[in-house]
Amino acid sequence: MTVIPESHRDLFDLPAVWHVATIGPSGEPQVSPVWAGFDGTHIRFPHLEGRQKWRNLRDDDRIALSATDPDSNERYLEVRGRVVAFEHEGALDLLDAQSQKYRGDDFPREDAQPLDKRISVVVEPLHCTTMG
Repeated sequence: MTVIPESHRDLFDLPAVWHVATIGPSGEPQVSPVWAGFDGTHIRFPHLEGRQKWRNLRDDDRIALSATDPDSNERYLEVRGRVVAFEHEGALDLLDAQSQKYRGDDFPREDAQPLDKRISVVVEPLHCTTMG
């Protein structure tokens, strides 16, 4: 059973931008926007191996994500958890699906180089906070 309440799971179906917070090498927070989806158990977001967020999560698997409903700025979901995997398999399919959801774009790969470094970050939700 997931800790994400049914009342806010729809945020993953909307083009809500998720802000991901990680912990940097000196203990400082680092926040950046991502596209994300939820499969009923894990949150997944596309990313590129080698970037700062990837290095942060490789060294410290703690993560927080939050999004505000694009139609109601008083409704949001914050999820705290840990990264349980970096997946190469299926990473481009996830990128394609998220690009379609967020941009209506069927061919995002031309802007996603290098393709062999594309991954899906897999997050296990452990705690949620909601409003609205």
